[in-house]
Amino acid sequence: MILTRRAPRISRTAVSVACLLGACLAISASAGAATAIHFERETIAALTTQLDHGQVHALSFHPASPTGHVHVSLNDGRHMTVAYASSEQAQLLALATAHNTPVTIAKVKTTVAKPAHHKLRYIAGGLLVVVIVVVLAVLLIDRRRKLGQEGGESGGEGAAVPSGGAEQP
Repeated sequence: MILTRRAPRISRTAVSVACLLGACLAISASAGAATAIHFERETIAALTTQLDHGQVHALSFHPASPTGHVHVSLNDGRHMTVAYASSEQAQLLALATAHNTPVTIAKVKTTVAKPAHHKLRYIAGGLLVVVIVVVLAVLLIDRRRKLGQEGGESGGEGAAVPSGGAEQP
């Protein structure tokens, strides 16, 4: 008698809970992506007015060679960006420190081209070739061993007939 195993039944409630959890994960992932900060553009005059009225929470300077920009965080939760010439940076820093506004100056990131990892690819390719050769060698040896065993078992005494012709009495 052959016994078969049935797959366990999954109840509808388990499937519903799994779908609900998947939907919650998808919603939370999209909500996390939606929290990105969007900066609105404004002028230096608007920035000085906001500093004078105490509306600025923090400033973050991002200097560049000809022109830089300042990220402004306001107390009401909005974020602004102000473009400035590199010669105006000292004036804006002095204005911010006069109004006791926290200031950070971002460092210029230099992007260094990473060398291509061709060496690792060649090593991985070589290892793959070695594994393939070893597997083929094992299969070939196993095949020859099995053919040798089959030939010895099925033959018996006098099974081998010379290829020169029939036997003479």
